[in-house]
Amino acid sequence: MAAPGEDESPHVGPSHPLKIFDAARKQDKFLYACAPMVRYSKLAFRQTVHQYGVDLCWTPMILAKEFNRSEFARDSDLTISTQGVQPPTILQFGANKPLELARASALAAPFVSGVDLNCGCPQSWACAETLGAALMNRRELVRDMVVETRDRLRADGWGVGMEADVDNPRGRSVSVKIRVHDDLRKTMDFLDTVIGHPQNRLVDWVTIHPRTRSTPSTTPIRTEALDILTAKYAGTLPILLSGDVFDLSSLPFKPSTPPPPDLATLTLKDDADQHPRHPNGTANGALVGDASTQPRPSNTNLSGFMSARGLLANPALFAGHPTCPWEAVEAFMCNVARCPLPFKLVVHHVSEMCGPGFATDRKPLLGRRDRARLSSLADMCELIDYLDEKLEERTGRKGGLRRDL
Repeated sequence: MAAPGEDESPHVGPSHPLKIFDAARKQDKFLYACAPMVRYSKLAFRQTVHQYGVDLCWTPMILAKEFNRSEFARDSDLTISTQGVQPPTILQFGANKPLELARASALAAPFVSGVDLNCGCPQSWACAETLGAALMNRRELVRDMVVETRDRLRADGWGVGMEADVDNPRGRSVSVKIRVHDDLRKTMDFLDTVIGHPQNRLVDWVTIHPRTRSTPSTTPIRTEALDILTAKYAGTLPILLSGDVFDLSSLPFKPSTPPPPDLATLTLKDDADQHPRHPNGTANGALVGDASTQPRPSNTNLSGFMSARGLLANPALFAGHPTCPWEAVEAFMCNVARCPLPFKLVVHHVSEMCGPGFATDRKPLLGRRDRARLSSLADMCELIDYLDEKLEERTGRKGGLRRDL
């Protein structure tokens, strides 16, 4: 990280996250977000998806404890752009102590647009440390972490007044990303506690991943849980959906604004059988028809979508491309040249982009043998030459990457 300016950070984009939410809402368009992905949500990838329509980018989850104690951890875990494009960035922390989260957020505030508390990671190591999804059973602790973080940022001169600070260059957001419980009454208790009073809420927005801690990613998201929660809370704050966002033409829910059912019905069962998988990996199949049937913020109670695997396979997902175009691979490689990543990580990104992804036709940029060849390449020069070779075979265009780099 670089040192902040005395009055405001020159490294953060001009728009407060809530201002971006509001601009999308006024156009009745969804806000698009890149999910926090371990290893993958690095600067070069964030810059790439931002070029293709992503409005807010999350960092990978960073442990607040290590971020506070180690300058090396801060420099390696949080990379920002001081000369190129710095996408509006939300830093996600893993924390279980109010003081740790507040201190880490204060250190990060000059360099990011906001901080987010991870209450959704289901990995066993995280839950064993009372991190991630384990916090879904510690609602008072999560509330205390949010309150202390907001108080610390305010004391340090950052604008945490939510809508009151959307035009403040030092305005910062505080949000949470959650999963759901089998008994949705527990999720509602959690949200009531963490959001606080609707007229004086404690968080700027909530991202909901409608799976439980034990639900595998191969099981479709629980769309009925999403409907219930958005119907109850969308009037209070913006809500992002995370999970099964693979294709804009096949979103994992239907446009509707149903009233919430009686509380007696809120214990959920595994609904994989009720929601058959669509070939592209989503539930419910493609949503097609005239414009009046297409999902929008005004008919879904949702403010936007967050994608992880979908963007990993197709960084141009939110630009309307059903599959990853060659131009997105080239854009990523150019961003890597300016913001280097470990070579094996670059190869993994390229392999994902050139694979079949989640599109209905599942036609990859490179065949299986060509993708297997990627793992045998020794360095970036060989990778660039190989991609240029394949690009020429596909398009007849010579030396694209060599020329651009």
